[in-house]
Amino acid sequence: MHWSSLRLETERLWLRPPRGEDFDGFAAFLGDEVATEHLGGAMTPAAAWRSLATIVGSWELQGFAMFSVFEKASGEWVGRVGPWRPYQWPGPEVGWSIRRASWGRGYAPEAAAAAMDWAFEVLGWDEVIHTIGPDNHKSKAVAAKLGSAFLRMDELPAPHAGKAVEVWGQSRQQWRGRKR
Repeated sequence: MHWSSLRLETERLWLRPPRGEDFDGFAAFLGDEVATEHLGGAMTPAAAWRSLATIVGSWELQGFAMFSVFEKASGEWVGRVGPWRPYQWPGPEVGWSIRRASWGRGYAPEAAAAAMDWAFEVLGWDEVIHTIGPDNHKSKAVAAKLGSAFLRMDELPAPHAGKAVEVWGQSRQQWRGRKR
């Protein structure tokens, strides 16, 4: 199966690799100063296009990347969640970013749990990390809901060079134990 036909489902969401038709939701999210506070700040539509193209390119190069996340009830794009490992990244990450209009509904942990299942079972990862800014308390709460714990401090590579992040995470064994 080619990655473009992949689709994961949860109780309230479905996740699939991004497509060009997702750009409007993607650009609106990345243009929101509040929603992107911990992602480097708001982006212009042109920069958002390059970000979307980077994620699609990662799917082609690595066979994985962030998924576009949709609310089943409305069909609306609500965020990007999934496995992520750019060059020189601190480890194999599952990250989450949900548009502000959908905050507080539990979508981040719900989608991230589906992505972690996929990363452990399909990609065969032995661990999953989450890189979180020290002042991003909402993402730390999501990581804790997933059963992840603080592991260490680290830095991200360029273009984020010098940005200190907390690395949270867990092993495949810990993830499987959590689900029992």
